[in-house]
Amino acid sequence: MADLDIRLACWNYDRTRALMDGSVKPDGINLHYENLFPADNFPRMMRDREFEAAELGLTFYLATLHLDDPPFVAIPVYPIRLFCHAQIYINTNAGITQPKDLVGKRIGEFFLYGHDAGVWSKGILSDHYGVPVDSYSNFIGGVEHPTPPLAWYPRKPPEHLPVKHIGTSTTLDAMLDAGEIDALFSALVPASLRRKSPNVARLFPDFEAVERDYFRQTGIYPIQHIVAIRKDVYQKNPWVAQSLYKAFTAARDQAYTTYRHQAANMHRAFMIPWITQHCLEMQELLGDDWFPYGVQRNWKALDTFCRYYQEQGLTPRRFTPEELFVPETLGD
Repeated sequence: MADLDIRLACWNYDRTRALMDGSVKPDGINLHYENLFPADNFPRMMRDREFEAAELGLTFYLATLHLDDPPFVAIPVYPIRLFCHAQIYINTNAGITQPKDLVGKRIGEFFLYGHDAGVWSKGILSDHYGVPVDSYSNFIGGVEHPTPPLAWYPRKPPEHLPVKHIGTSTTLDAMLDAGEIDALFSALVPASLRRKSPNVARLFPDFEAVERDYFRQTGIYPIQHIVAIRKDVYQKNPWVAQSLYKAFTAARDQAYTTYRHQAANMHRAFMIPWITQHCLEMQELLGDDWFPYGVQRNWKALDTFCRYYQEQGLTPRRFTPEELFVPETLGD
């Protein structure tokens, strides 16, 4: 029998490159890897169901579970996981010297109320720094390019929280630089910071040390994206989920092999000085399997996100990690 044609939309990551270049092939699948930046992929999957499988933001996937007939299932593969303290930006003239100074402020958020980095940032600020999610006003829109409200996103901001779209004549980056908002939650680094505007800085200047301490305290390496499969594809071919899960794992393991080989060769394949020391420190803290897939090893991170998702008014009930993924992948 011929292999099943599957179009997969996912960006070009070190942990997925073996799938993209074909050196790892999913069993029974003729994989067509569409190298798409997540923001380009999301509407095509959410609105048009264009791909058989795709990288999706966790918050987007959770939003579909509220529909009468959810269109997707998911496997516990995490193309993006990022520590989020570095993703909180401030206007340096807003009187913000510590996290609690965000109370009462105007805070922007990339794309929508509840994007993955925003959910994590708001939850961490509430849990660890005494900044309740209802203690500031929210402004949503594009960071670098004016972006209208997302018509393809099925969830609306919670009615009890002040959330305003900034329109299509400005950007959150411009507003932050001008002091029209006081802070920003964003998975994209704003251009004002990259060009070293004196008006913009990170809330946590020494974010790496803060994020390392966060991991030591919690054991959480925040998950932002999962891999979704169209439910009609899964129902007709349930074996596809396990095949893709194994292939993503093999591709990530191939990336592990590359890094370990480079560790024996002073990482000379990379043009980043002192990367060897960084990798040694990273493995000492996170372990040899520093980018784990599966549910069990990531249960706390997934459960924490699900709690934040409910606490921030994005769902009337709290999902469990086990509800998010197809049953045959729950054992890992």
